[in-house]
Amino acid sequence: MPRDSSSPSLISALVHHYDELVDHLRRRFGDRGFAHDVMQDVCVQLLEQPPKAAIHTPFAFLRRVSTHLAIDRYRVEAGRRAWVEPMAELPEHDAGSATQEDLVAAHQDLDALVDVIENLPPRCREVFVMHKIHQIPQAEVAQRLNISRQMVEKHLKAGMAACRGKLQSPERT
Repeated sequence: MPRDSSSPSLISALVHHYDELVDHLRRRFGDRGFAHDVMQDVCVQLLEQPPKAAIHTPFAFLRRVSTHLAIDRYRVEAGRRAWVEPMAELPEHDAGSATQEDLVAAHQDLDALVDVIENLPPRCREVFVMHKIHQIPQAEVAQRLNISRQMVEKHLKAGMAACRGKLQSPERT
């Protein structure tokens, strides 16, 4: 795999400014562990996908990349917290007490959702499965599919609306 000649200077700049970049992220996001995790992501990204063009200001470039990755990661974690925290407030439910009717209904719901997902338009289905099933961050989905983040969000909204519509349809009651 051919490497850009800027990669070695970027890696050296990363090593040289690592603590400064971590401190920048810590000040902005308030968590040193989070900052270290983001910097690890920056390292991986630089090794896996070095920039194609020469970077004339490596420190500024690294600061920008680390900030953008931190924002993406923060959004993903905030989304997860939004789902996980309400789930912690739910009462405990003994799975062994589920009736046969409950199990049949759950399997019917799952089959209905699979059917809805399979019948989504191809790009919408691809985005939905990558993000919701495989838990790939929206930014990465956009990058892999070479589409904008706004298109990723549009496809996700359409997929979620289709799923909600199926689960809330009067024919299910």
